[in-house]
Amino acid sequence: VTIFPEVLTLPEGDKATFFCNISMENDSGSEYSLNWYKETNHSQAQKTAEISRHKPMTETEKYRLINHTPVFEIEILNLHQNDSGSYYCGLITFYEPDKVMESNRSQLIVTAAPQVNATDEPEMEEGNPSEHIKAMLLGILLLAGVVVLLIFGYLTFTYRRGDVQKPPSENMPVEEKPPVVFVSTVDYGVLEFQRDQCSPVPPKTQPVEQTEYATIIFPEEKPVTPERGKKHLD
Repeated sequence: VTIFPEVLTLPEGDKATFFCNISMENDSGSEYSLNWYKETNHSQAQKTAEISRHKPMTETEKYRLINHTPVFEIEILNLHQNDSGSYYCGLITFYEPDKVMESNRSQLIVTAAPQVNATDEPEMEEGNPSEHIKAMLLGILLLAGVVVLLIFGYLTFTYRRGDVQKPPSENMPVEEKPPVVFVSTVDYGVLEFQRDQCSPVPPKTQPVEQTEYATIIFPEEKPVTPERGKKHLD
């Protein structure tokens, strides 16, 4: 059983990856499992993870073991400084009881995370398309704003100039029309007066006037003869 790399130095928050390679002379149907151990300051080793031959992957909150028989990949996730120490693989075979084969030791060194000053502005990575797209969009927006301002200023200047150059007839105030006089109308109606409901008064009787008769006697006229008529005409 071998393990590599021998030394690995990484900052906090990163992920460490080791590989354990196993080789067996007779591998026809033999059962085995691979354990992952950690030693700190040459103390007693502590088992941290395990994977069997037929299991493709096993994962915990801290470790992930992936089966690529005959190579096993071991990942230590979310590194902290207390993860520093020595690691090794242990192969346990079941056809030979109590037989454990250990690999050599690999050293993991976890350094402190780099400090980022708040005043230091991050440099723009070259070839980052998102930053270039943002800069291009900002430039387009600024250019569009300048064009809109120029058009607005031109329209305002043209409008004011048109007011100054208008002929006097157009600038003169419009004559006010005389106010319209409304003539009130009168509606006529029929007034009915209620008659007095008192009993009618009989008309006054007038005294009968006395009539006198007179006889007028006209003298009898003689008949008109042609001769008399001629004399009358003369």
